[in-house]
Amino acid sequence: MRQGVLYRWLHRVWYDGGSGGWALLPFSGLYWLVTVVRRALYRAGLLRTVRVPVPVIIVGNLTAGGTGKTPVTAWLATELAARGFRPGIVSRGYGGSRASAPMRVDAASDPAAVGDEPVLLAQRTGLPVCVDPDRVRAAMMLIEEGVDLVIADDGLQHLKLARDYEICVIDGARWLGNGRVLPAGPLRDTTNRLCAVDQVLVNGKRQVACEAATLQNAIEFELVSTDVSRLDGSLVRPIEGFAGTTVHAVAAIGNPGRFFDQLRRHDIQVIEHAFPDHAPLDAAQLSFADEFPVLMTEKDAVKLGSRAGDRFWYVPAELRIVPELAGPWLAQIESRMKAGSVIHD
Repeated sequence: MRQGVLYRWLHRVWYDGGSGGWALLPFSGLYWLVTVVRRALYRAGLLRTVRVPVPVIIVGNLTAGGTGKTPVTAWLATELAARGFRPGIVSRGYGGSRASAPMRVDAASDPAAVGDEPVLLAQRTGLPVCVDPDRVRAAMMLIEEGVDLVIADDGLQHLKLARDYEICVIDGARWLGNGRVLPAGPLRDTTNRLCAVDQVLVNGKRQVACEAATLQNAIEFELVSTDVSRLDGSLVRPIEGFAGTTVHAVAAIGNPGRFFDQLRRHDIQVIEHAFPDHAPLDAAQLSFADEFPVLMTEKDAVKLGSRAGDRFWYVPAELRIVPELAGPWLAQIESRMKAGSVIHD
């Protein structure tokens, strides 16, 4: 409970102009100093960047909390697999209890052990997934299995792993919050970091005008939901079938409000249940006294599993990018990865 209160207060400070954030500024100064020194040590070669034998794509974000990077990772991996690559996905395995050594993840893995997002990625893509705080070690495990391309989910700040292409995902509505680094603001790095990435993706409509060339060339995408599925797999309904009804909406993601607003746009009456990102969930704590159905995100559904009752549903979201933008961008990545494959050979 105390964790949830702190989480909500931080997000008010970061995104809504909440009071009290000034007390965190000294800690933000320390965080900034550590970030700058660490990057300088890598540039000077005192900390070693490791290049693995295949091309590496990084999908990350600049802010703490959800921006949509995991759906981007799944979509990109699937698209590149369709273009003839054999991609594998590496992740830190945040929230997993046993993610201190490389662990192979599949659709049936325990999210409590390896993290909820890696299990979701394995379920969504059917591709090899490995979790390890050391992304280099995770990448090497997948390379030994035969992957010819590594995609790192949430690896923008993991400088040890050399990369051939960087993608930064930004929430179009919340943008960069108050513009401060952690913990007084949501930034995990300074805004200058955006100038170094290869592509910026914006989840939703961009609400902020930008002058930087990297941001001017940002590509917008949206997460669209058309169906709602029971956790036990017994039934799939169009999301419009819930219009006019009241539901319990559960979200343990970085931006729960996005999920709640998505349901409201379909004329669903929402009773909100927001939890901190990656918070463990079980059916017992979601057994509310009334009979309203319980709708949750796909990431949260992997924590409950298929043995949950008929009352529990999840809302999968499909990533959509305008084809006129997605096509040339994917062709650019394909060309860069093929060129990278020759260099790595």
